[in-house]
Amino acid sequence: MLDGLLRVITSSPDLLLTGAAQDLEAALPEIIQTTPRVLILGQPPSSRSVLPLLARAREADVKSNIVLWVNSTTDVDSFRALQMGARGVISRMLGGEQLMECIRAVAAGNVWLESAPDPRPHMSAHTGAFRITPREREIVELVCRGMKNKEIAAEMCITAGTVKVHLMHVFEKTGLRDRFQLALRGRQLLGAPAEAPTEREYWAGRYEALRA
Repeated sequence: MLDGLLRVITSSPDLLLTGAAQDLEAALPEIIQTTPRVLILGQPPSSRSVLPLLARAREADVKSNIVLWVNSTTDVDSFRALQMGARGVISRMLGGEQLMECIRAVAAGNVWLESAPDPRPHMSAHTGAFRITPREREIVELVCRGMKNKEIAAEMCITAGTVKVHLMHVFEKTGLRDRFQLALRGRQLLGAPAEAPTEREYWAGRYEALRA
């Protein structure tokens, strides 16, 4: 499996493989020194979880964006991985195309998780059954990058309270319950058609920008 992974990465002209190792502990000094943009941690065949390796990498203050390459995963494990600092979780059963999509997304600063079951099966982002505004799309994208409300507010020159209101609207429209579900479904939501901002939203945005 490792040989196959290395072949997929080295065959991609936009990716540069900086190293590979069977043992994280032995590789840590080089990882810390070179700080690759993406670090892939594979689940050991004899282990039930890759989370101990993630914990060790974070304990060593690894600055790379970490992708977990796992045998299988659950929403609970994915949530724990995100809390521990992982930026991507992908199954070994998926093909090379999905793996490259994951690596590129994480390298660009996004969060990548395997698609979770749709909490509202009757309302898919691709059917046009709901629409999110351009401002909401921006916030969804920043949430998918792992940014908090205050960071999003600073990035968009609005208040943290305004970010919270926009997120409430996104949750109401999509039926999602929290930021974790939003991260899981973010890529699909960003594929939904955008609705034009209302006049009130336009001037509210202008006011927030001027006040900032």
